[in-house]
Amino acid sequence: MATAAAPPRPTITGRNPRERETATRPHSGQGRLAVLLVSPTVLVLLLVVGFPLVEAFRQSLYGAPGIDPVTGFVNDAEPFVGLRNFTDIFTDQGERFWNAIGNTTFFGVATIVPEVVIGMVMALLMARALRGRGLIRSAILIPWAIPTAISGLLWSWIFNVDGVANRIFGTSVLWATEGFQAKAAIIIAEVWKTAPFVGLLTLAGLLIIPEELYEAARIDGASAWQRFVNITLPLVKPSLTVAVLFRLLDALRMFDLPYILIGPRKSSVETLSMLAQNEAYNVRYGAAAAYAIILFGYVSVIAFVFVKVLGANIIDSKG
Repeated sequence: MATAAAPPRPTITGRNPRERETATRPHSGQGRLAVLLVSPTVLVLLLVVGFPLVEAFRQSLYGAPGIDPVTGFVNDAEPFVGLRNFTDIFTDQGERFWNAIGNTTFFGVATIVPEVVIGMVMALLMARALRGRGLIRSAILIPWAIPTAISGLLWSWIFNVDGVANRIFGTSVLWATEGFQAKAAIIIAEVWKTAPFVGLLTLAGLLIIPEELYEAARIDGASAWQRFVNITLPLVKPSLTVAVLFRLLDALRMFDLPYILIGPRKSSVETLSMLAQNEAYNVRYGAAAAYAIILFGYVSVIAFVFVKVLGANIIDSKG
């Protein structure tokens, strides 16, 4: 006589494996609710990112109005030129573009390095239990709170021929003219303004480090430098990486500070954002849109590579 099969043994939770799999499977109602909750954000992104990008690409396919080479008459309409605004950067007309790309990259690298060093020092000072710590934090954050336009005007007075900078160094440098001194003025002003931002984000990472780790390291005889290298830097790395990413993306879009401090159409400090603005100001909207799209792609690639290269290390360090 055949015996009946024994029923599946219940698990610790009181359910057999099939019931547990069914219980953990997401329901269709939950999926629809998730789509409904996310849809407003997606719609806003499409409106503020997707539509301007598509419109900019459409505008980049047209040239500036002028004399029609066929009829010889003035044509007020923008002629369709296809991808000429993009391909012109590889001709003699692209010399100004490549100079702007070089300045954009130079300012992005030259400002990030001192900002990270100074921002780390600021974060260490703000994290210490000192008397008047609140006053120190407020004073450090003042440059970051000042609008960039006002900051540019302040530094233009400092770098004036009769300004504070020349009086301190005992020189008569024309900081606002073409040359490396204009780049140096931009770097100094930018680091002064944005280093507190890096320090603020780094401070957030410092405050979550348990004090017991430093106490154990002191008992083991670790020096201050060893505690900084082996405890502070590894644990503050996620916050510091986010700060560097934000500042790098912001530096690659630099426009207002060199425009106000040095001025437009200065080849030594002209960035890609300044070039796009100048093309639009001269009613060459197609070229301006093309430069804006290239800048968007450049910043996107830098952000993607940055996250892929350093993002994996952050996840590994947490694991």
